[in-house]
Formats: sequence, structure tokens, C-alpha cells
Amino acid sequence: MNIYLVGFMGTGKSVVGQELARQKKWKFMDLDQLIEIREKAAISDIFARKGESYFRKAETKALKEVAKEDNFVIACGGGIVTRKENILAMKETGVIVCLSATPAVIIKRTSGCAHRPLLNVPDPKKQIETLLKLRAPYYALADKTINTSRLSPKEVVRKIKSLRLKR
Repeated sequence: MNIYLVGFMGTGKSVVGQELARQKKWKFMDLDQLIEIREKAAISDIFARKGESYFRKAETKALKEVAKEDNFVIACGGGIVTRKENILAMKETGVIVCLSATPAVIIKRTSGCAHRPLLNVPDPKKQIETLLKLRAPYYALADKTINTSRLSPKEVVRKIKSLRLKR
């Protein structure tokens, strides 16, 4: 079984995932980092040069490979849930925990992050609100959701560990 952390950027997937894996003595994988290694390019460069569609295909390929493993905590990109095949792969091989946060908290956590291609727009707050609305039905497919807006990463890990996570 694996634990897949999904949710919008800035909700704590990578930080929480690393700590959760450490405490459970599992392996940690950040899918975005895996894609960057394989593509030999930053996510923002992949978006700029090859487009979001290309990135989503690379993301699905990476997910399906990691899903074959066991006892992994996997931090997924914020948009991974928009492809049904990704949701199915995650549900078949583990549980999906969605980390959420308010738009104000997301703005605070991601401000000054030039490596966030979807926020390199004139009005990032509006972009966040729009993307959250578009992705809400997909995030709702997670097995559990935790709002991280007022929690430290260690508190989020504690909450995840207290859940009854079974495939």
C-alpha cells in the first residue's frame, strides 16, 4: 500500500510527505522531482517549452511506475487528479489523502516562487481561486481530506497517522 498526497500547490504535500515517510519508515517520492530528473528540466521549463499536456502525460507515466512500488509516501503534483486514470492508479495501489488550504494561505506559502508556472500570471490569487474551483470535484475523490491552513507539518502528519487508512 502507498499513501498519495494530493492537493493544490502550497498545501504542504512535499514537507508533510517527507516527515510522514520518515515516521512510518517508508520511502518518500516527490513526483515533480522525479519528472524533473527524467526530463532534465525544471517543471516551469517543461510547461514553457512543451506545454501542460506534455507534462501531464509525463506525470501519468511517472505515477504508474511509482504505483508498482509498496510502502511509499508520494507527493503528487496539484493537477494529477484531473486525469481519471491517475485517480484509478492511486486508488488501486493505496489511499489518497488530499491536503487543502485557503487561497490566502496558499498565496502566502507560494509567494515569490517563480518555479510555480501556473501562478506566473498577473493575478495569482484569482488564478488560485479558479483552479481550486475547477479541481474541487477531483480533490473530492480523495479518501480523506485535511485542511492544513492552521496546522504545522508535524500536526498534519499526526492527523494522517491517526486516520484509518486501508485500501
